[in-house]
Amino acid sequence: MSLRLGDVAPNFKAQTSQGEIDFYEFLGDSWGILFSHPADYTPVCTTELGRTAALKDEFAKRNVKVLALSVDPVDKHLGWIGDINETQNVSVEFPIIADDDKKVSELYGFIHPNASATATVRSLVVIGPDKLVKLIITYPASTGRNFVEVLRVVDSLQLTAHHSVATPANWQQGEDVIVVPSISTEDAIKKFPKGVKEIKPYLRYTPQPDVK
Repeated sequence: MSLRLGDVAPNFKAQTSQGEIDFYEFLGDSWGILFSHPADYTPVCTTELGRTAALKDEFAKRNVKVLALSVDPVDKHLGWIGDINETQNVSVEFPIIADDDKKVSELYGFIHPNASATATVRSLVVIGPDKLVKLIITYPASTGRNFVEVLRVVDSLQLTAHHSVATPANWQQGEDVIVVPSISTEDAIKKFPKGVKEIKPYLRYTPQPDVK
């Protein structure tokens, strides 16, 4: 299966480091991030899971629940979590899926045979409260994820969902955003009381709506 943007994120039940979960029940009305790891006790993934744990409050204030996956069993996950907590000076409090049968990995397309027939690639999927896939980022096993970028794209996705705006290249929180093409300039002026700056009829900026 090849998962694409706008697809319904498949539901599943799985054993995790925190017991069995139903994915949809776990997410509830929250945004979700599901991210895969090639195996337990790998150095790059150890730093990634540590960074995720350290950003607990950042994910919480964005109403995002995180869920990791590795193709190893629960007992290995529990031992690895001990190492992560020790070496990264954190407390891992989110579940890690034990996908030793690779069912979830195959469901989400995390196995790329030309990279490895048995290990998952380092993929990250952002899922909206509507259970649709909003973002897919895939890294090779050797490259750790940039979690500043993960938070940035979540902020962008949530702005688009709530305010009908897009974000320009290198956008950061608090900077001007772009009025989406589906809104006319006349309607944009009514919708965005902070003002609309028209560079071209198709390129219009407005201050970020949710910033006072």
